Order: sequence, then structure tokens, then C-alpha cells
Amino acid sequence: MTDQPSNAAASALLDRPAGVAGSRLDPADTFVRRHIGPTEAEIAAMLEALGVSSLDELVDQTLPSAIRFARSLELEPLPGVPADRLLGERELLDRMAAMAERNQRFRSYLGQGYHDCIVPPVIQRNILENPGWYTQYTPYQSEISQGRLEALINFQTTIADLTGLPIANASLLDEGTAAAEAMQVCRNVVRTGSSFFVADDCHPQTLAVIETRAEHLGIEVVVGDPESFDFAAGEIFGALLQYPATDGRIRHLAPIIERIHGAGARAVVAADLLALTLLQAPGELGADIAVGSAQRFGVPLGYGGPHAAYLSVGEKLKRRIPGRIIGVSHDVAGKTAYRMALQTREQHIRREKATSNICTAQVLLAVMAGMYAVYHGPEGLKTIARRVHTLTATLAEGLRRLGYEVPREFFDTLAVRAPGKAASLVAAAERRRMNLRRLDDDRVAIALDETCGEEDLVDLLAVFAGESEHPEAVADPRALAAEAPTGLPAALLRQSAFLEHPVFHRYQTEHEMLRYLRRLESRDLSLTRSMIPLGSCTMKLNATAEMMPLSHPGWGGIHPFAPPAQAEGYTELFRSLERWLEEITGFAAISLQPNAGAQGEYAGLKVIRAYHEARGDGHRDICLIPVSAHGTNPASAVMAGMRVVPVACDDEGNIDLADLAAKAEEHRDRLAAAMVTYPSTHGVFEEGIRELCDQVHRHGGQVYLDGANLNAQVGLCRPGDYGADVCHLNLHKTFCIPHGGGGPGMGPIGVMAHLAPFLPGHPVIPTGGEQAIGPISAAPWGSASILTISWAYIALMNGAGLTRATQVAILNANYMKARLEEHYPVLYRGRNGRVAHEFILDLRPFKADSGVEAEDVAKRLMDFGFHAPTMSFPVAGTLMIEPTESESRQELDRLCDALIAIRGEIREIEEGRADRQDNPLKNAPHTANAVVTSDWSHPYSREQAVFPAPWVRDHKFWPAVARIDNAWGDKNLMCSCPPMEAYEGPDPA
Repeated sequence: MTDQPSNAAASALLDRPAGVAGSRLDPADTFVRRHIGPTEAEIAAMLEALGVSSLDELVDQTLPSAIRFARSLELEPLPGVPADRLLGERELLDRMAAMAERNQRFRSYLGQGYHDCIVPPVIQRNILENPGWYTQYTPYQSEISQGRLEALINFQTTIADLTGLPIANASLLDEGTAAAEAMQVCRNVVRTGSSFFVADDCHPQTLAVIETRAEHLGIEVVVGDPESFDFAAGEIFGALLQYPATDGRIRHLAPIIERIHGAGARAVVAADLLALTLLQAPGELGADIAVGSAQRFGVPLGYGGPHAAYLSVGEKLKRRIPGRIIGVSHDVAGKTAYRMALQTREQHIRREKATSNICTAQVLLAVMAGMYAVYHGPEGLKTIARRVHTLTATLAEGLRRLGYEVPREFFDTLAVRAPGKAASLVAAAERRRMNLRRLDDDRVAIALDETCGEEDLVDLLAVFAGESEHPEAVADPRALAAEAPTGLPAALLRQSAFLEHPVFHRYQTEHEMLRYLRRLESRDLSLTRSMIPLGSCTMKLNATAEMMPLSHPGWGGIHPFAPPAQAEGYTELFRSLERWLEEITGFAAISLQPNAGAQGEYAGLKVIRAYHEARGDGHRDICLIPVSAHGTNPASAVMAGMRVVPVACDDEGNIDLADLAAKAEEHRDRLAAAMVTYPSTHGVFEEGIRELCDQVHRHGGQVYLDGANLNAQVGLCRPGDYGADVCHLNLHKTFCIPHGGGGPGMGPIGVMAHLAPFLPGHPVIPTGGEQAIGPISAAPWGSASILTISWAYIALMNGAGLTRATQVAILNANYMKARLEEHYPVLYRGRNGRVAHEFILDLRPFKADSGVEAEDVAKRLMDFGFHAPTMSFPVAGTLMIEPTESESRQELDRLCDALIAIRGEIREIEEGRADRQDNPLKNAPHTANAVVTSDWSHPYSREQAVFPAPWVRDHKFWPAVARIDNAWGDKNLMCSCPPMEAYEGPDPA
């Protein structure tokens, strides 16, 4: 009798991972085997090295049995696809294209800070669709991030020049949250007053986000007409003005700002960047802060995001600015170099003393917007702006001739007065597949953009003319344009120059632009080069099939405030993604609105506060947070109006449950919540997680679980089952949205049923529960377009594939730990000596004997072609490694071999065979310029410096600069394009 093959052997015959069901009739292009790095043979070899017989046995040794998920994931199947069948990649793309076609691409003239635009193809193909740009990590390791940092300097220069304020950050999440951040800056600077004024013609979503943020910070939001409001009598510490206003009018802001300053307050102007090419800059009008969105600079609408917001300030506020700032410094050889300046702007480092929880920017989108400015240059931008305004002025002239009242001053948006006819005009436009904005019963707003043309004018005028034939006076747009007066106020026309740096004048041909983008890309280490083993950051495969739908206009071309009936494809995607995430997490409901992990934290804590308030427990404001927590946790708690009480950890890094119990008892009458990361920030599945949840619930609190480490849980355990009440899900970690060089991200929250009524709402498109808190993000579903990536990942993997990925992530981490613990101390271990999906190497013992610190090892890894693991978090002087499931055994071994070789170099110093100061670690990274110099004076060879491992000879990544002088950059802050003499070589840009 013939022996039957084992499960593993049968799976190999089917070319699929063991434990993942299937048939030989399934598509040949299934994805699980592409996503999971190690082969079945490699998995077997790694298991053998760990002394276990299967992945199940390893998981049993790692996870507490009390929290194990008792069954397999049962994801809601797609129509027509059996629950146990895997999709092929081609099949997935066809399905997503069909879903996208269900989104009706009406011409939307809705405005409100969102405008359709033309993405230059050279930017779309070489940035948005290029993994060399979208798989980069946040540029904490500046020496291998020089291309992206230069691109962000271009963005900051664009913002600073257009707003007339010299200090700009490297982007924020959206215009609404940028305005909320500006409000907080004003409050921190002005010590008197408790109210923040918002002009009544600001975008409604911006006002709503500000009101949400202000609610638990003791700030009263006052809305009114800025021209008649008495700032001196209002106890105002700051004021927000929109320029141009949401209805298109252009206020003369200088006298208003003068009155704001006269009351001792600060002025914030939310400004349209394209309008600023023709209108006076906010800084010229006296503004202290400018905020807004860079979306219309070449970033698709995407049903709301992701888009890069901006915030710029005057010199006096440069150390108050939230978010990241890219600055200019130099390396040890004196070469100009870029770095993240004023690192304390990463405010979560300040924990409970933070005034912001910003940890995510929108880097990829800021890069696109900055390159849009580089590609068009100042004259190109003015040409686009003049054309948009001419179209608007032509439309205004036609509407006047039809008898409608329109304003005399505007840029691209008209508020058309049509007494009693607003609703009928909107309906008539909709019948012609056009969206107009109804302001009230008597007014309709029309916002034009770069994509509009003569046909738009013809169709719009036809709507307002009625069903009869067009009057002759408005039949010819070109004739109208010749007679249409400008709507730009002469007193506010821009006289100052902008974007004068040569970088904005050199790359207007596609050939030069293409080469510039490629040159910058080559200076960054991304996942296209090697693994990025960042603990807590889960840098896993961002598959091409998952990314391709982003380029489909059916996903990218939808305005976030289009009627939901026009977005049925998005509705289908949201519904199935929510159901899948509910099954994966064990929660009852999901909100997709938060557009970053820290935003998810904030949203979850606001939901908890709303729940307590609805029960008459509004006094509950204590949040227990372990000292090991992510820094955004205490920052988010403070922003939600909570008082942080730290909870100790024991010597093994676990939460001290006795200390937690004592503090929960001490604050039982005011306990609102406890925040916990699971597996722990130290990379361990703590045994007491159920007890922790029970203790908090027993004293009236709710448990917030930080989902940063969910990649170790999917399919194995569920937060909703073991006691969590709310959790944010980092879709840019566990669910494959790429990090994009420091953003975009998404942080949806899952909640238990009792919290579902409080999920975030929105003032324009209804979302959330019956007792919804205010919006967390400017768009109803946050950065909706990139939800397609996570949807595709889950659809391709199915429940069994997701579970397999989690098992392999745990295997890869334990395999690397086993190889490296012979050479480095491993700081924390869980039950049976196992770690979860990440582990910490302790480098502190080396300092005394060799002088080597964590930073030296991080920089030396660059010479081996690797990005460093997470450095000095959560413990100073350590490296935290997370390999993910997407890396093959070969790649895991390469990183292990590099770290083992570095340990050998440390040993040479310890034993006196290498100089304590002049050695490969202290001088790392080594550039090409450093090793081709004729005066090499180091006691080690050039070969050891730049070819320390065999694979480096075959594929060498050369750091663009040597080690950067961080302190010099902070003392001499420059955050816009440096003068041309700072550049070296034939390429001055």
C-alpha cells in the first residue's frame, strides 16, 4: 500500500503553506506563499533549531493558554468565493476594479479644502507607485535617508515661501487636525484667556475637529464673524481665519489680525496653497501660524486621503511647532546633510507632558506635493492658478448674465445666490452627473480646480439657465472669458517672489525630473534593498497587487463629501473590511476614521470618556499607563483630558500587577481607563493580561489596548476576548499599508458593544454611533483610499493565511533571538524563554569595556547594508528587532551574521586589538568619498570599512553622507533649501 503524504508534504504538492486549505483547481497565483518569507523547508529547519516540532508547539510555548483563540478565523467570504478558497492576485485585481467602477465619478465642485488635481505622470509612476519611495521608514537614521529628507526640505521650502512664514514642518495629518494643533500652540504661548475663536466661514469639518479637540482641554470654542467680533472682550488666546473662506470670499485679513494681536492673542490662517501663488501670504498679512492642506498639489482626492497637511510659523514659535521638522546640518567630513531637527518636536517623547500626540506625518504625500512644486516651479504654479481663476471668473460672468448674484472677490469658489432654489439647482446638477455644494436654502457654492475646462463652464451654466436653451450671452465661454473681470482684489495681489531656489527651476523637463527623483531614491534605504527590522514598527511586505488599486481613478477620484450613493464601491469595501476586522479582533464595531495610530489612541480614549459621561461618571479622568508604554499613550491621554498615573514594571519588564491593583483601588472613584500594549512593548506575551483587565473593570475603568503589536495576535488570540474594551489597529503595520517614509498611516479603532454608540461622527457625511463623539479626522473615513491596501491583504490571505503569517512572525523572532543570544544579552523573555514577534538586545554592557553604544552599532549596520533596528526604545541603550513574517531565512541569517560580525569588532576593542576611538563602529557609516581618499589614516583597512561581509560586495548600498552632527543642526536651525554653495559636485540640487 502506498504511503499517504503528510499534511506538510501534501501542502508542498499543492504549492501552499501547511495548514492553509485548498484545491488543485484553485488559481495558480495565490498569495500566501508570496507574502510569507520562509519556505516550508526553512520553517522546518528553524523549528528544529528551536527544538520544537511544529508552529503550533512554538505558539503553545509562547502564548498564555488562557487567551488562546478557541477556533479558526471565520472571515465573511466574498460573494461567489468559498470560505476556504484563496483568491489569485489577478482575480483580486479584477474584483477591486469592479468595486471601483461602483464609485460614480461625478464632476465634483464641492471644494471645502478638497480639489481634484492632475498628478504629473512622472510623479505618479516614480513616487506614488514606486516601492523605493513608499516602503521607506521614518528617517530616524538620517545617513541612509538623505533623498527623502531633501524631498521634505523641498516641501518645507514650498510651504514657508507660499505662506510667508519661515519655519514649516514636514507635514501633519489633514487640515482639520493641523488647525487643532495650531490652537494648542496658541494656548501654550498665550497664558491668558480660555477661548479660541473660529471664523464662521471656516470649513465645517475643520471647526468640528477643533471642537472635538477642545472639549476636554478646558478650551471654549467661539464661532462668529471676525469682522464684527470684539476680540478684546472675548478672553481669546487665539483665532482661526479661512483664506479664502469656505464659501469662496476673500476677506481682507490684515485689519482683523491687527485686532487679534491687539487683544494679546495669536492669529492662525488656514490658507489655500494655490491661491497663495496669486494672493498675499498669511505672513505678510501678520499671521502667526498658517495651516492647510497640500492635497491639490498633485495628490489624488482618494475619498478623503491620505493628504499632507502643512503648518508654518514665525521664528518666535519655532520651538513650539508640532510634528517633524527637517533641518540642514553637516556630517563629520563637513558635507551638507539633512536630518530630523529638534527631535523633541516628536512630542510623544515627552509622554504626559506632551501637548500633542503627533507621531505620524504624511511623508509620501508631502514628497509628492513638494515635487509638484519642483516640477512646475513658481511660474508653472502661477499659470495653473491663473487658469483656475480665469475659469471661475468666466463662470461668474456667465452667472451674472443669467441674473444670479455672485461675489466680486474670489479665487476659485463662488457662492451663488439663488433664493429658494438651492436644492433644485443641486438636484439639476446631479442629474447631469455634477455635484454642487448647498450652503443653505438660498445659496449654492461652486469650486473649480485644475482639471476643469470649457466643457465644465458650458454644463454648469446650463444647470443655472434651466432646461431652456442657453441664452446667447453665455453660450461661448471664450467670449465670456474675454469680458470677465478678475475676482482677485487688487489690494491683496501678491507682490513678493517665492520658490526662488534653483531646485524649483531646474527640473521642469520630464527627463531632468525623472533623473532627480531617481537620484534621491538611490540615497534612501528602503525595503527594496534589505529588511528593516524595526521593533514595534512591523515593516512587512507591501505587495504590488495590494498597491495597484490606488492608481485606479475609481478609488482616487472621489471627493470625500460626494453623496454616499455615489460611493457604493467604497461602502462595500468599508462594510467588508469592518466585518473582517471585527472577526480578527473580537470587537463588536469598528470606526475607520482615525488616520494614524496616535489618532486611534485619541479616538479610543475620547469614546471611553463619552461612555463615562453618558453614565453620569464624567468625573472619571484617571488613566493608568505602564512606564513601558509607547510614548504616544500618555500624550493621547492628556489630550483626552485625562490625568496619567504611571504603573510600575517588574525586573522582567512585565506590568507590576500588584502596583496596578493598588493604584486602581486608590483611584477607584475616578478611574477612567488603563492603557496597555499587548504583547508588551518589551516583546513578551505577559501572563497576567486577563487579570489586568479584570482589575480595571472591577474598579469601574475601561481597558484601552494599544494595537501596535497586533501582528503577533492575528488568528491566535483576540483583544475583545481577553478583556480589552477598545483597541486601535495600525493598518500600516499589521495590515500592510506601507509606511511611506513616515506616513501615511491608518489607526481605526475596534470597540465592544457598549462603546459602539460613541464612535466618531462627522458634520458633513454622517458616520459613527447614535451618541457619536465629534470627528477625529477631517474626512469621514480618514485616509479612505489606502484602506484598499488592507482590504486586498486580508482578501488574499484569508483567515488561515493570516494565522499562518502570525505564527511565522513569532517563529522568525524566536529564531533570530536564538542565534543572537549567544553574542548579545537578550533583555526580556516570556514563558519558556520565548519572545513574541520582537525582542530586545541589550548593548549597555559594552559601553564600559569598549566605549561602544547603541548608536555606533546602528550606524555600523549601514555598512552591512541594513537599516538599524529600533534604537533605545523602550529601553535606552538597546536595539529592538522585529523581523516580521515576510523575511526569508536567508535574510534573517544575513542580519544575524552582520550583528555577530559587529560583536566581533566590539570584542576586538574590548581586548585591545582595536583602538577605542578610531575603529569601524565609531567611524561608521563609511561613505565612498571616505574610502577613496588618498590620506586613509585609520588603523583598520578600507576593505573592513566598506566590505565587512561577502554579500556587500555583490550589492553595496553606499550611505550618501557620513555620521551627521545632530547638535550643530539644532544650534543652527535651517529648515528650508540651503544656499547653493552648500551643495557639492556637478549636481547643485
